[in-house]
Amino acid sequence: QVQLVESGGGLVQPGGSLRLSCAASGSFFSIASMAWYRQAPGSPREFVARITSAETRAYSVSAKDRFTISGDNAKKTVTLQMNSLKPEDTAVYYCQARISRTPSGTTNDYWGQGTQVTVSS
Repeated sequence: QVQLVESGGGLVQPGGSLRLSCAASGSFFSIASMAWYRQAPGSPREFVARITSAETRAYSVSAKDRFTISGDNAKKTVTLQMNSLKPEDTAVYYCQARISRTPSGTTNDYWGQGTQVTVSS
C-alpha cells in the first residue's frame, strides 16, 4: 500500500508565501517522479509542478517564476514553495507520485487527499 500525505496548506494574504509538503510511505521499489496538481471549485484538476528522480523540474506557466518544487529521494518527500501568491492560486493542492512497486519498472500514479490553499485578504 502506498500513501501520500500532504501538509502546509492554509489561508494567506495576496503576495504571501506558503510551503506545501508531501511524504510518501508504504511498500514500493522506487519513485520515478513527484508532482503537485491543484483543483479550484468548478474547474478541472491542473498540473502545477513536477520533479523527477533525476531532479528534472517542470512547471506550469502560472507557477513558473513564483513556485519552486524540490524533492528528497532519501526521505521520499516533495515540497512546493509558493511565493507571490494570488487569489487565483486558491485551490485544493494534490500531491501525485509515479511509483514502481517492483523492480520491473512498471509505474502507477498515486494521489494524496489534498490540502486547501486559500489566498484572500
